[in-house]
Amino acid sequence: MNSTNSSAAIPGHVLKRGDMRDALARHDFGQVFALARQWGGISYSRIAAACQIKPERVGSLARGIGTIASYEKIAAIADGLAIPGHMLGLTPRLWETRTAGGTPDNPRDGDGTMLRRDIFKTAAISAGLAIGLPLGGSIRKVDTTRLGLLRQRTATLRQLDNILGGGDTFPIYLREYQATRRIIRDAIYTDSIGTDLVSLLAEQAQQAGWAAFDAGDQDVARRLYEESQDAARQAGDKLLEGNAYAFLAYQQLGTDLPTAVKNADASCEAAGDTAVGSAGALLNERRAWAHALAGNAKETAAALDRAREVITQGNDRPNPDWSAWVDDTELQIMTGRCWTELKRPLRAVPVLKTVLAGFDDTYARDKALYSTWLAASYFDAGEIEECAATADRILDLTAGVASVRPRQQLAPVLMKLQDHKDLPEVAAVLEKARG
Repeated sequence: MNSTNSSAAIPGHVLKRGDMRDALARHDFGQVFALARQWGGISYSRIAAACQIKPERVGSLARGIGTIASYEKIAAIADGLAIPGHMLGLTPRLWETRTAGGTPDNPRDGDGTMLRRDIFKTAAISAGLAIGLPLGGSIRKVDTTRLGLLRQRTATLRQLDNILGGGDTFPIYLREYQATRRIIRDAIYTDSIGTDLVSLLAEQAQQAGWAAFDAGDQDVARRLYEESQDAARQAGDKLLEGNAYAFLAYQQLGTDLPTAVKNADASCEAAGDTAVGSAGALLNERRAWAHALAGNAKETAAALDRAREVITQGNDRPNPDWSAWVDDTELQIMTGRCWTELKRPLRAVPVLKTVLAGFDDTYARDKALYSTWLAASYFDAGEIEECAATADRILDLTAGVASVRPRQQLAPVLMKLQDHKDLPEVAAVLEKARG
């Protein structure tokens, strides 16, 4: 293993320690810092300087106070302490040694999945950035043609979210959002086009907020969702206003469940009779998800039924691009996830197993994330070996994906598997998770 030129590089023998691997897999950076000092002789001041973190915060984290979740900070720690990307669920860092054949040393990336994602990434970015140029202050007038190009550009770049994690997409989406704000401020356009531009701004804010959420930057995500909501109201776009509520609810699920349920209900109420087609299905399935986490089986089932009902309605109007991905497959996945959370594995497993079998590995982040619910349902059903096998596949899928969510979602399953580490399949996957 090669390292950066950082004076705070963690020695290889420390990185190989079981407790260090466990801490890295959990993103417990306080423990990482403490072990680096104890066994690697790296002072907290050196760690702070290398990782661009205040010294007092390094000390607090080492005492178990606070956490680090944003992609940017995790990447900075990886580079500052010379931690290979795969140990933190990141893509290989630029400084990592490559073999003579040009492939990363990490053997888990050798199946070509990462290369396929890189190809898709380059193609999608190139296609998106070729549409609607120039941007920002160079656009002095917006007519219907220019507006159409800007919408097309936003739709094309949105496809990146199918392949990449938020750590990769957030800078791109944020730039688009900021460029549209400049256009609204500086360009010349009619009132009707101005309304459409504000609606597009709301849509872009939601996409950037989602990427920030996926990358672990919750404060930025919340601010963007709230800005999106304000823009949607200004534009009179009920669907986007409802979707802003849904995004806020999704973010609050882990911190304030009662408020999340209220916002999930409000999302459908705000959209009103516009909540049909794929957009209406999306709002209702997210409502179902909030109620599932709250343990409300009746409300969950009702929202899922409503989602299946409205998805075929509103054929006289086009579905917005931001919800076009919602189809029967997505509804099946959400159904399986909801029944998993409600501890109904006999309902969840058949649905999730069937739908995930047809999921292409190119969409690694989503497939890995959805598979965590399959693993959890297998565990609830007492199928420990199947749970371990699914967890093993998830670890393969997450290699090189710049998203914190799959590993975070898998962590509770791995903790439960600790009680069964006498099984060879379980011991193997727990070791894989550490390294």
